Amino acid sequence: MIDLMKTYTTVENAVGQTPLVRLQRLPGVVATSRGNIVLGKLEGNNPAGSVKDRPALSMILGAEARGEIKPGDTLIEATSGNTGIALAMTAAMRGYKMILIMPDNLSVERRASMAAYGAKLILTPASQGGMEYARDLATKMQAEGQGKVLDQFSNPDNPLAHFKTTGPELWEQTGGEITHFVSAMGTTGTIMGVGRYLKLKNPDIKIVGAQPAEGSQIAGIRKWPEAYLPAIYDPSLVDQFELIEQKDAEAMARRLAAEEGICAGVSAAGALVAALRVAERAQNATIAFIVCDRGDRYLSTGLFDEQT
Repeated sequence: MIDLMKTYTTVENAVGQTPLVRLQRLPGVVATSRGNIVLGKLEGNNPAGSVKDRPALSMILGAEARGEIKPGDTLIEATSGNTGIALAMTAAMRGYKMILIMPDNLSVERRASMAAYGAKLILTPASQGGMEYARDLATKMQAEGQGKVLDQFSNPDNPLAHFKTTGPELWEQTGGEITHFVSAMGTTGTIMGVGRYLKLKNPDIKIVGAQPAEGSQIAGIRKWPEAYLPAIYDPSLVDQFELIEQKDAEAMARRLAAEEGICAGVSAAGALVAALRVAERAQNATIAFIVCDRGDRYLSTGLFDEQT
């Protein structure tokens, strides 16, 4: 007879506790001769496939706890991709309707993933401002009573997710030996939450942010205009910035898959470009970077078609 009282884990409990793995080839002779280790945290192992599963769950659970939303409500969010997929999954899991607003230049896989979880998609013309346009539209729809905007850009539950989970995991997985943390900068929730936690554990840990170089368009990495800077962003937590060229991030994504067996997206590859620069300068360092998502959601873009 089946024991109906037996407790099993749910999808919600599968978010986080992702592996931290050592890169074996890409750091090269220079980094290894300087005694440096480069580690990637495989956030693609989360249920919806990216680091954004953490803040998505945190924002919805936080809003529920404050009585701001309840199952059956409609949620709205402007998203460049991974957050939308994560929110669509979490909304389905918790019983919400989800409206996602995004630029029309996102990959087919990303759009299909959101739709698969039952989300309604609204595409905005990338030529008319992309994410800035999408954020303005989300605010307008909320004002019209069409739903509740979670607003990942100003919601403290976003970095809180990383302060409570990603940061402690990195500290524990490295045995407290982490010296540098490198992250792509988009919404900035990851680098803010992890950075704040690690600085509390050891103020000497360096927090490094990867941003796109002038003229580069890298999915998941942004340098926001002043008027659209995320409210959760605190520049004092970032010790240094690395500007990443689009071609370098794309080439690194292909190398990461072909040489390390880690198929990831361009924002993860951009973070790795930054991490390898750090490894060329540092001495006896333990450098960890976020592998934000999996590369399979970029296949239709042709990212992996070209040879490095």
